[in-house]
Amino acid sequence: MLDIKKELPELPYDKKALAPLITEETFDYHYGKHHAAYVKNLNGLIKDSPREEKSVKELILEGHQKKEAGLFNNAAQHWNHSFFWHCLSPNGGGGPEGQVKELIERDFQSVAQFKEEFSTLATKLFGAGWAWLAQDESGKLEILPMSNAHTPITEGKKPILTLDVWEHAYYIDYRNARPKFVESFWEIVNWDFANENLKTL
Repeated sequence: MLDIKKELPELPYDKKALAPLITEETFDYHYGKHHAAYVKNLNGLIKDSPREEKSVKELILEGHQKKEAGLFNNAAQHWNHSFFWHCLSPNGGGGPEGQVKELIERDFQSVAQFKEEFSTLATKLFGAGWAWLAQDESGKLEILPMSNAHTPITEGKKPILTLDVWEHAYYIDYRNARPKFVESFWEIVNWDFANENLKTL
């Protein structure tokens, strides 16, 4: 699992590396403005308080439990975005291999069936949010469509992969054509990262 600090992380690739599927201009806004704003807001909310000593994950759980929308939304969106950048790779795409392939075939019958279900849920998620592949306590994989800043962390589940379907993730490159953006995800999905996130069963 990534060690996510209370700062804007470096991208794991150059901003031009995923073009034309995700362009440098999109990264300038999505990463350079939206993600950076969540980090700035989070640090502003916890400045000069005991919360400065807490991890991002702890702040997500505390904000969720205490229904503090500002704390939860900024901490969760920072965590979600930091995780999302690693779900993409210029060397990604193709089919999964190793444990993630075995578990997808076990829990979704086939890779093709999994991709269809994930794409459908990501496309149809109303408004803003995230499509997650997560693993529950028993090791079973499931697809979670989650609105706004929500994350499997608050459900006690382990994030494996995610796709950001907030409009700012794709509007510059795809305008309102979310299905085309979702389709492009499979060309740059980082299956190696998914394998790293899986529990050892």
